[in-house]
Amino acid sequence: MNIVDTHFHLWDLDKLRYPWLDEEPTLNRSFLLEDYYTATENLTVEQMVMVQCECLPSQALEEAKWIAECAQQEPRLAGMVAFAPLEQGRAVASHLDQLREINPNVVGIRRLLQGEQDNAFCLQPSFIEGVGLLEQYDLPYDLCINWRHLPYVYEFAQQLPNVRMVIDHIAKPDIKHGGFDDWAGWMEKLAKLDHVHCKLSSLATEADQDNWTIDDLRPYVDHVLTHFGVEKCMYASDWPVCTLAADYETCVSTLQTLIGGLSESEQAAIFRENGRAFYRLPVQMGTTT
Repeated sequence: MNIVDTHFHLWDLDKLRYPWLDEEPTLNRSFLLEDYYTATENLTVEQMVMVQCECLPSQALEEAKWIAECAQQEPRLAGMVAFAPLEQGRAVASHLDQLREINPNVVGIRRLLQGEQDNAFCLQPSFIEGVGLLEQYDLPYDLCINWRHLPYVYEFAQQLPNVRMVIDHIAKPDIKHGGFDDWAGWMEKLAKLDHVHCKLSSLATEADQDNWTIDDLRPYVDHVLTHFGVEKCMYASDWPVCTLAADYETCVSTLQTLIGGLSESEQAAIFRENGRAFYRLPVQMGTTT
């Protein structure tokens, strides 16, 4: 199965500062393109979307510039989901303009919500205004949240029907402890919003990282597929964060097993075509549509 990876990360500790890595010793080193090549050497990755990595906000434009330089040496690096301080409201337009100038391959914006102590952070009028501005730039918004944010995210998403959105990592349910019902109910509601999509990514990371099984993950993937439908789901690796629980190839083979009951064309849609369409990536020579 050829792959379009809609969510992977690169970070270089010699270039930028990533405070969150201080608490993640396993990941607290540089992860560069060469490392990604090693992780995917037995797979066919057609295109990749690099997602911002929470360097210092003051360095976000430097991160976008660096990824533009990486894309010059790796044409498969077809897009970047970049950081923007969306809580600035309309004032964020200046940052978005600079992003476009620095990196013309910016295909989406992410401003993390998962770390906010206020679960209702996304309902601030200025934040809603900032995300709403993405419609003018034809850029989608990546929702990186924890399952606890879902009630507020549902209210937030209802107010912005013209901004394409994708939920990262199926909203990080508490798979390790079997947390399902609250997560499932709100995901079902969000799935009814036409503009909200979902990444099937980092599944084992939210389970018992040392002892997870495919059956631990199955109810969650089945629920997402049932309600979002094949057409609104996309593969994403979340490499190298996924390596806290599984290597890249295991993540791919696990998802292949979990969606094995789908038709070949439906599996291709999840692993390749839906992500390409959502981020409006160019179809490169040698790829299929």
